[in-house]
Amino acid sequence: MNLFTDIRSLVLDCLTAMVAEGTLPEGLDFANVAVEPPRDAAHGDMATNAAMVLAKPAKMKPRDIADALAGKLAADARVTSAEVAGPGFLNLRLDRSSWQSVLGAVLAEDIKFGRSDLGAGKRVNVEYVSANPTGPLHVGHTRGAVFGDALASLLDFVGYDVTREYYINDGGGQVDVLARSVYLRYLEAHGQEVAFVDGTYPGDYLVPVGQALKDKVGDAYVDQPEDVWLEEIRNFATDAMMDLIRADLASLGIQMDKFFSEKSLYGTGLIESALKSLDDKGLIYEGVLEPPKGKKPDDWEPREQTLFKSTEHGDDVDRPVKKSDGAWTYFAPDIAYHYDKVERGFDMLIDIFGADHGGYVKRMKAAVSALSDGRVPLDIKLCQLVKLFKDGQEFKMSKRAGTFVTLRDVVDAVGPDVTRFMLLTRKNDQGFDFDLDKALEQSKDNPVFYVQYANARICSTLRKAAEAGITTDDATLAAADLTLLQDDAQLTVAKKLAEWPRLVEIAARTNEPHRVAFYLYDLASELHGLYHLGKTNEGLRFVNESNPSATHAKMALAKAVSIVISAGLGILGVTPAQEMR
Repeated sequence: MNLFTDIRSLVLDCLTAMVAEGTLPEGLDFANVAVEPPRDAAHGDMATNAAMVLAKPAKMKPRDIADALAGKLAADARVTSAEVAGPGFLNLRLDRSSWQSVLGAVLAEDIKFGRSDLGAGKRVNVEYVSANPTGPLHVGHTRGAVFGDALASLLDFVGYDVTREYYINDGGGQVDVLARSVYLRYLEAHGQEVAFVDGTYPGDYLVPVGQALKDKVGDAYVDQPEDVWLEEIRNFATDAMMDLIRADLASLGIQMDKFFSEKSLYGTGLIESALKSLDDKGLIYEGVLEPPKGKKPDDWEPREQTLFKSTEHGDDVDRPVKKSDGAWTYFAPDIAYHYDKVERGFDMLIDIFGADHGGYVKRMKAAVSALSDGRVPLDIKLCQLVKLFKDGQEFKMSKRAGTFVTLRDVVDAVGPDVTRFMLLTRKNDQGFDFDLDKALEQSKDNPVFYVQYANARICSTLRKAAEAGITTDDATLAAADLTLLQDDAQLTVAKKLAEWPRLVEIAARTNEPHRVAFYLYDLASELHGLYHLGKTNEGLRFVNESNPSATHAKMALAKAVSIVISAGLGILGVTPAQEMR
């Protein structure tokens, strides 16, 4: 059940009737007519912009449309008032039974309340994390991991067929650096003193990898030239790092559906096939790029390269795909990788990038647009940096220096649930200061505690009712007389629950899972407010042993809140708390 969708359908029916009666002209497009919560709850329960968006195409004053529409809407039994405000906004108030029916729907649909077929089974590929396989994931990767996983769950919730994918960057020079770093640890395992020069990875996480290599090959590579061991150690080290990364992701409850190796693009014809696809469309040519804007690099020269006409698909400049020496640019395998996604039949692609990839967005979108002839949209979400604080001090991260804070450090400090929820309390394109101490505070200022406490409080109340001899099983609560919920504070909670199906669809349409976290905090706030009112108003107290019928109705309301909190936390990958410890 989506009450906002139901009332929007009512508005559209009334508008259609107005067209039939001649009040409105024919041929109007109702697509932008919306029904939503008013900005100020004092103005009503819902508001519609119908008159405002139809006034210009109808060549009428918006207030005239609103007045006529208000009369139509007021005739519906669910609408207790329809008031025109300002130049033509229309505020609606609904009868109590509408909100009580929402509670019945939540109890009947349980965890499926709010699910929809918005995605209609369309196949979506969500690529996230995709960190270089050169070490454990750090706290910066953690944000992209949490965001991508929550987004994938959100899209699944509204009916998309989602594939979670990790792109292994194992085709570049950084993997050679990893191999050389592991070789030093291998020599160290044989008792040699080693020095980590600039450009190698000195982190202690490679110590067990060096020992494992020694256990596998003995002294076969000791004091051997690089061409003897580089390829073998590169593969060995990459596998070891990916095992480490998989374990890091598992500590956050993240399971990928597919790991795609960049290395698999080379020597297999995939890059050539992707560029041929573009060439067949007249989008590949030999040319010379203009010099970069601003100060010209010392090594820049006007050399001929193979270029992709990305400007024909929205990019600022055309992009090189093959250098003058015949080597592929770093963009070429990325084109091939997305060509593979298109060929796999996905209807939509989503890439989660770090903040430092902002300059890559237009060229990648241009490539996918060209490869799919505009059929497959690509949305790229950038995750801004995370600053980690403890005891008032900021931690610094540097993979090369071996002093970075890992994902596992954060999870060990505050737990996976707190980590996930906290990182979703800001929009992905905003910087985030993660204070580990505040994340563990038990206060309203800690959003994860506040939401979890709401669910734990409901569970405690249900147990208290059972201890008082009041039945609170699902069947009993489903049969509760919800008309007994008459107080405005109770109905305010029901109104917030009614927003859930609408909210989750908006979050999915915009690829913004943080909206779910915000909503859960607001819902928890309404629940806590109602609970505190019960301390001074016996009629609002959830458990009243002398009035089982009223208790059943209030328990049904509490149970409905718990259901929606659990559904929302499930999207975020957080386990609902049954009790606070």
